[in-house]
Amino acid sequence: MQPVFRTIAGVCLVIGPTLQGISTFYWTDRYQGITAGTLIVAATTCWLIGLVAVYRLIEPRVPRYAAIALPVAIYGCVGGASFGLQGMHEELFNVSHTEAVRLIQQHPGAAFVTFWFAGSAFPLSLFMLGVVLTRIRAVPWPIGVLLFGGAIAFPLSRVPREIAIAHLADLVLLAPFAYLGTRIVLGHLAMAPASDRSTAALPDSPMSARQ
Repeated sequence: MQPVFRTIAGVCLVIGPTLQGISTFYWTDRYQGITAGTLIVAATTCWLIGLVAVYRLIEPRVPRYAAIALPVAIYGCVGGASFGLQGMHEELFNVSHTEAVRLIQQHPGAAFVTFWFAGSAFPLSLFMLGVVLTRIRAVPWPIGVLLFGGAIAFPLSRVPREIAIAHLADLVLLAPFAYLGTRIVLGHLAMAPASDRSTAALPDSPMSARQ
């Protein structure tokens, strides 16, 4: 992976959850609005760039997982942007969140494809990523625990729009992605193919440093 793309992707992995966390400070009475919605769209764009790099880097070790998980993660990021746009439209057209949900439910096909399935895909992809990164020892187990713990907390805060839980979920997710982003920028997340049992990672990875 080229150093320039690696640097951009690593920085995006930090900016994404940071913007996501900042957006919750603009919630008003469980209402996102234009500012929070804009931040969510920007955050999901950064998530997308960073996650593509993560899946590319672990693909040599878990090719089948990466092939399946990357489209799911992309779909989840698109769903996140959809929710950001929904928040913007609620304020623009002076419609409450409850009323917006009632209106979209009149179009169940569109609602499931654009919001409910896509919205579920994002935390699900993060949870599985945490499990896989821990299993292949690409990250220390505490980082993996934070990743899939934050993935569980994420929908628990977004569905009922609980601001306190949202702050906690955002903070929990920021820590592992700041770690991943730093490792990517430094070139320490390159994984060896699974068939190579002599090493779990390439020479510049944290796993090879232990040998």
